[in-house]
Amino acid sequence: MWLFETREDDDGLPGPERLLAVLALVSGTLMSVVDTTMINLALPSIAADLEVASADVVWVTTIFQVVSAAFLLVFAGLSELVTRRRIYLFGLSTFVLAALGSALSRQLELLLVFRALQGLGAAATLSIGASLYRLIFPSRLLGSALGLSALVVGGGYAAGPTLSGVMLSFTHWPWLFALNVPLGVVSLLLAYRALPREAPRQGSFDVPGALLSMLTLAGLFLTMDAIGHRAPLWQWAGLGAVALAGGTAFIRRQRRAAYPLLPLYLFGERRFTLAVSASGLAFIGQGLAFVALSFLYQEKMGLSPLLTAWLFTPWPLALMVVGPLAGRLADRVNPSVLSTTGLALVIAGFVALALVDKNTGIVGSLWRVALCGLGFGLFQPPNNREMMASLPAARSANVSGVMSTTRTVGQSLGVALVGAVLALGLAVQVTLWLGAVSALLSLVVSAARIPLARRAMQARASSTVA
Repeated sequence: MWLFETREDDDGLPGPERLLAVLALVSGTLMSVVDTTMINLALPSIAADLEVASADVVWVTTIFQVVSAAFLLVFAGLSELVTRRRIYLFGLSTFVLAALGSALSRQLELLLVFRALQGLGAAATLSIGASLYRLIFPSRLLGSALGLSALVVGGGYAAGPTLSGVMLSFTHWPWLFALNVPLGVVSLLLAYRALPREAPRQGSFDVPGALLSMLTLAGLFLTMDAIGHRAPLWQWAGLGAVALAGGTAFIRRQRRAAYPLLPLYLFGERRFTLAVSASGLAFIGQGLAFVALSFLYQEKMGLSPLLTAWLFTPWPLALMVVGPLAGRLADRVNPSVLSTTGLALVIAGFVALALVDKNTGIVGSLWRVALCGLGFGLFQPPNNREMMASLPAARSANVSGVMSTTRTVGQSLGVALVGAVLALGLAVQVTLWLGAVSALLSLVVSAARIPLARRAMQARASSTVA
């Protein structure tokens, strides 16, 4: 396969070693994504079995997300000191052991402890996933590698609900967690065998910066979760104040730290800053759509939860098909043009969904969701390539951490916007119009970097000829 062919001037791993390393990354990422989507569907079963309220069992998902979001930048920074290989192995081991603990838990409090540990493990693996692709693959295949990552994530989102539904039809919810154990052991063995070793960076770790980062991201996530669940004003305003104070102190710390957790000079590169901004705005739209469509299909169109879940599948399926192709194409043509074109399709999809009514029908809903997935598949891998390629490879761990954090915060903000719109008593279609606006802003940002990416490609071509 062309992804694993080796040329004499290639950086990264040789072809056969590259294949094993990719299998380790694919299996680990797939496990984390599928786990998240599977457990969401199982929450009612968990609540009934443990005899707890539905409002309480939601924390099985929330605590996983809060811990994962809080530690993304921390693990990305720490990986420079202890190497990405060790961070990934730690994360995978923690995730698998915590999955076993979750499967054996028979009290909500104990289950929440293990879910928090699973979130910690997921943060360690996801925070450096993109940078490991850059370490493993040669630069000429970076877009293709990130397209492969999009394929894996899309496949996980598509398979998770279906797999969960099938398993819950034949067995109990603990088996959803137990499934991760044998898969995780195989992934761990592959990672131990295949992930490249590298020399750690000399210097110290920014402990104050890490603590402030955790405070900021956890506070921000809890604020958005409180808004999404229509919590009282004092609750989410207080959490927001904590996040704002933590973020302000974090930025001040990064400016004077000898070894900052997140070097702020990275954002001096316009291609990187614009790509991050485009990503955040696009993921606001995605997070918003995933929640809004549930209300639209079930409350406005009167569809069942199972049919609603099925109507979501064109999005990740389109992403699976288009993502790898867009990634490969981004290695040859201007990736910003591809991303901008994809965002135009996303906007069209959001507008079409906002016009859905009870007479639209199944087919009419399917093509609208597929259009969003098609656009997102064309946007995401080229945009991720721009983020990774705009900065030196030595900074890829930081870039990967920013990429993961931007995605998580953007999706969470989208969910919070849905809650705010519904709390105001507005129609759910309003949220989809907001998604279109968010995608439009992302398009404007993405289009602004087309000349910058063109000049970078010309410079790269000139250096290759020289």
